[in-house]
This record gives sequence, structure tokens and C-alpha cells, in this order.
Amino acid sequence: MELIADYACDTGENPLWHAIERKVYWCDIPKGRLFRFDPSTGVHEQCYEGRPVGGFTMQSDGTLLLFMDRGTIATWQEGGLSEIVKDIPVERDSRFNDVIADPHGRVYCGTMSTEQSSGRLYRLDPDGSLQLMLEGIGCSNGMAFSADLQNFYHTDSFARQICRYDYSVETGSLSNRRVFAQFGERDGMPDGLTRDRHGRLWSALWDGSAVVRLGEDGHIDRKIPLPTPKVSSLIFGGANYDEMYITTAGGAEQPAGLLAGALFRVANESTGVPEFCSRIRC
Repeated sequence: MELIADYACDTGENPLWHAIERKVYWCDIPKGRLFRFDPSTGVHEQCYEGRPVGGFTMQSDGTLLLFMDRGTIATWQEGGLSEIVKDIPVERDSRFNDVIADPHGRVYCGTMSTEQSSGRLYRLDPDGSLQLMLEGIGCSNGMAFSADLQNFYHTDSFARQICRYDYSVETGSLSNRRVFAQFGERDGMPDGLTRDRHGRLWSALWDGSAVVRLGEDGHIDRKIPLPTPKVSSLIFGGANYDEMYITTAGGAEQPAGLLAGALFRVANESTGVPEFCSRIRC
């Protein structure tokens, strides 16, 4: 376990390996901060601050696609922010949370629940249109695709579940929901999710002080402890995708020295696969 950067993030989230720049990006959701780290030089920096950013994908041209509060979706590149979707009326009191692009460049993007309504999962298509996919979600969180692209995995943190759906790569449809993994209170809540090249899922455990690998039956078969409780997400990166980057939260709540809200790295634990790029026409 290696400490990479400690910005004491309130909610450090959405680590993403930028394959073009060969850097890892991550965000601090409520403060709307974006950071990046270059493993070749060891340099990390804050590169953006604005409205809350719940998640982001990398576009095929290397720009970042930000999913923000009020349902706003915008592209960002050095020095410029351009809105694609100004807002979503039913999400004006909410914000986006975790997101993932699929092989055709669509983006599945989840929202937080509020006092007025539960969370939702949308699909943003390449033409910029939004399709409502799922409703009644406590906290839409980490997502992943199976290695054969036959299944889609989706986390509802408040239900402590990761569900599996049949997924059509041609149409982007989801069907046949069933529970893949159920977590107990002692485990913590499942949060961010990613897949390694062997098809195994890895989940970050909020209030569980760990990231875990799940077996084919959905049970935990490997656990990597972290020195802070609110572990939020993880991604594989590096030249060979054999470096696991892990975000954490709670920087505003924890005493100094506990590394809450820091970014960590674990090398040579497993090997991941590149994330798909979004291809939303702007």
C-alpha cells in the first residue's frame, strides 16, 4: 500500500486511468475538484475546481466528460468547460454519482437519492439523448461489464447489493435483474467497482476500510485493508494496468494523520483492463 497524494478530499472518487496522457485522474465530489497524477514523474496536482462533479469518463479525443450536480453534463479540457446537457428537471436537487462508458461510447450514469425521490440510472447515448434505465435506487454507485460483454453489474450502496443484468452491447438495454453480491453491515457498503482481466470484480467498501475481490459466486475471496474507513472507489492503471489506484473519503471529518481522503496505490496485486471511452457528440 503506497500513499500517492493526500488532498484530504471530502469524497475522493471516480479514479480513471487516462490512457492517452498516461495519468490517473480523480475528483473530490462536493468541492468540484479534479486532480491528476503522473506515475512517470511522481507529480500530482489539482487541475480544476467548480461545481460538484460526481463522475467522469474519457472521450475518445482525450477530453473529460463531467457528470455534475443538477443533472448537468459537460466536457472539460484544459481551461474550458462546455455544457452538453444543461440540467435534468427531476435531478435539480440531486447530482450524478458513478458513471461508466460502454463499448459503443454510451455512458451509464447514476444519480443520488434525495428526500423527494430515489436514485436513478440513465444512459447517455452518443447523440446526447438520455434514456432512463432504472429507478428506485438508494445510491447508484459502481458499475462494470463482464469480460464477455454479456452482463452489466450495478451497485446500490444503500441496499448493500451488487446486481447483475443481461446486457445487450448492440442496443444498450438491461434486463433480467438478479442479486450478484450481498454485503453485511460488518463489511461496509459496496461503493466503486471495477473488473480485472480475469473477469473478477473488485469493490471498494465504504466504512469497510478495504477493497475486496469477489469470486464467481459473489462472495469475498480477497481483501486488501486500507488505513482509513471510507474507501470509495478503485481503478487499474499504469503502462501494464497492474497498478490499482484507490480513492478514499472523509478528509473533512478525520483528525490529521489518518489519511482520510487520500489516493493510494497497490502494485502487482492484479491486472486490469482499459476502460471504454465515451463517444458523445458535442
